[in-house]
Amino acid sequence: MTMQQSSYSGVRRKASLLALVAVNLIPLLGVLLFDWDVAALMILYWSENLVLGFYTLARMVIVSPIGGCFSGLFFLIHYGGFCGVHGMFIMLTLVDSDFSPFPQETWPLFLVFPQILFNVSSAIFADAPAEWIVAFIAMFVSHGVSFLVNFLHGPERDTATLGELMSAPYGRIVVLHIAIIAGGFAVMALGQPVFMLIVLVVLKMGMDLGLHLREHGRKAH
Repeated sequence: MTMQQSSYSGVRRKASLLALVAVNLIPLLGVLLFDWDVAALMILYWSENLVLGFYTLARMVIVSPIGGCFSGLFFLIHYGGFCGVHGMFIMLTLVDSDFSPFPQETWPLFLVFPQILFNVSSAIFADAPAEWIVAFIAMFVSHGVSFLVNFLHGPERDTATLGELMSAPYGRIVVLHIAIIAGGFAVMALGQPVFMLIVLVVLKMGMDLGLHLREHGRKAH
């Protein structure tokens, strides 16, 4: 094994992996102790997109304070629209078929896309139970640990570019959420037995670990 191949190792790797596993165990507790259903899991997993967007913006501004601010505005529009439509789909199919992303007048021009995201997020957090909020906060902290050890105090900050940072969340979202949504609808078709909900949580955890190791291992080269 070369030094480049082993660079993502030690305390840095252990800390981020432990945080990732710990936060993925919380939905398991939600299923076993609080009777979470597919909708609760899907909404929680969707909300991770908000966390990814926040830390992506933080990385962009740190890498290039001026360029990151301008690129960040563009990122808010296209990423906000992407995640907003994604969240709207989950809301309409799993939570509330009468949900409207535009309860009031639409925002002007391209700002309509961040508006969808804002309205979906507002609806979710307005009705979320306390244990769900705890799970979301834990997710935020878990990604914060990775941000701290892999980016701020790791080598990734030195090689990151705005273009790479801006596109990074999409690969994770597309791969992970296609599998999660397909699994979610399969669980619903089976009547949402607890065993299948647990399988869905484990599936998400396994994919999370695989994507995390691939992403940070590649950046370490």
